[in-house]
Amino acid sequence: MAALHAAKQSLRKEIKRRVAALSDAEKRRQSLSVSQKLLRHHKYESCRRIAVFLSMDDEVCTEEIIKDVFKRGKSCFIPRYESNSNHMDMLKLNSLQDMQTLPLTAWSIRQPSEEDSSREEALATGGLDLILMPGLGFDRSGRRLGRGKGFYDTYLERCIRHPRGKPYTIGLAFKEQLCQDIPVDNKDVLIDEVLFDDNE
Repeated sequence: MAALHAAKQSLRKEIKRRVAALSDAEKRRQSLSVSQKLLRHHKYESCRRIAVFLSMDDEVCTEEIIKDVFKRGKSCFIPRYESNSNHMDMLKLNSLQDMQTLPLTAWSIRQPSEEDSSREEALATGGLDLILMPGLGFDRSGRRLGRGKGFYDTYLERCIRHPRGKPYTIGLAFKEQLCQDIPVDNKDVLIDEVLFDDNE
């Protein structure tokens, strides 16, 4: 267990170093390429209820995706992380304007405040069709390296117990976040697919 933890920590450092070396222009270019791939994806086109992460500087930018979700009239859900645990809910985002008014967390991520009880939680209502997954690293077998808090693994376990079952999961990655082999344990939930810019 300690060896696995050390391997993950070492890989996190390496990936952070690779992503930090990317220029803003290159991150924008790859983000646009990945976003366009997603917008043409049959799972995206057919989904009605989608969970999207609000991206940080070292993640594929999801802004164009969120704009498209509202343009197509899909229901958009975003994460609310609880800072003192690994609990996360996916709460309804009502519009692009709504997103701009959300408070910033200590991680500089916009999310509904803990006092905000008015929003629909995805699993309390109709579940989700698709979850877009952030991560520090991914491999082609669906293994994902998160930031170590376990928010998404814990949420996917809740999804699996929901009557609708586990939604389709797609990781969004810079090429520099792809790894040969991500070390995992039995608490790490595999994702269905990873999209990245491969100049196809």
